[in-house]
Amino acid sequence: MISQEQFNIEIEGIIANAVREDVGDGDHSSLACIPASAQGKAKLLVKDDGVIAGVAFAKRVFQYIDKDLKVETLIQDGEKVKYGDIVFYVEGSSQSILKAERLVLNAMQRMSAIATKTKTFVDLLEGTGTQILDTRKTTPGIRALEKWAVKIGGGENHRFALYDMVMLKDNHIDFAGGITKAITKTKAYLKEKNLDLKIIVEARNLDEIKEILKTDGVYRILIDNFNYADTKKAVALIGDQCLTESSGGINEDTAREYALCGVDYISSGALTHSVYNMDLSLKAV
Repeated sequence: MISQEQFNIEIEGIIANAVREDVGDGDHSSLACIPASAQGKAKLLVKDDGVIAGVAFAKRVFQYIDKDLKVETLIQDGEKVKYGDIVFYVEGSSQSILKAERLVLNAMQRMSAIATKTKTFVDLLEGTGTQILDTRKTTPGIRALEKWAVKIGGGENHRFALYDMVMLKDNHIDFAGGITKAITKTKAYLKEKNLDLKIIVEARNLDEIKEILKTDGVYRILIDNFNYADTKKAVALIGDQCLTESSGGINEDTAREYALCGVDYISSGALTHSVYNMDLSLKAV
């Protein structure tokens, strides 16, 4: 994963771009009818059940909009919530609260949905020793938020982007002329560029796993679209030589069975690409 410093840069960029997109040259609805001196208070109201996420992000948004806004937090990121719960109060300039409202809600609704879905997988895998991973199947421009939400829900982050880990998938392997050539070329490239990046290699069948194991330096093997029986065989073949990851259409109905095959990780794009926003609202009090 990327460093905390780079992650913070991503979050700052998301906030700045979202405010540019939403506010433009001014919130004219508020400017037209609410005095600049007006002070107000609002509550973040939960209208759904699940895991809340985005509280820390909301505080950063409020601070970006107006450093004088004060937030009283009642429920922290990662806690379970139910209909009617109040997550926080925000107090200060009424214009500033309204300016931040939609960005806070849009982000928290999606982040909470992702955290809730991730927690479902975490609970399903409890006791197996297998961890749930996200993927790069994220909404363009807000990947950092979505991966943050996965962590809040108890999952783990896969690579952040193309630059922080090498992942040799089927197309890389085919274009490179085979698994061995792809791995060999990659190791030479990393040495030449003085890059310290982990290498993950996708395997489509047991023969490809055997070929991968002939070359050292592979951090993890991606066991892609295997059935249960072949996944168990793959795990036995790999042993302690490197870590294992199952992927390919794994859902709530199949996740635990794949975990029981002995893999270290299961990756699921559904954590971020197949969620329904949690219903939240920001109400004046």
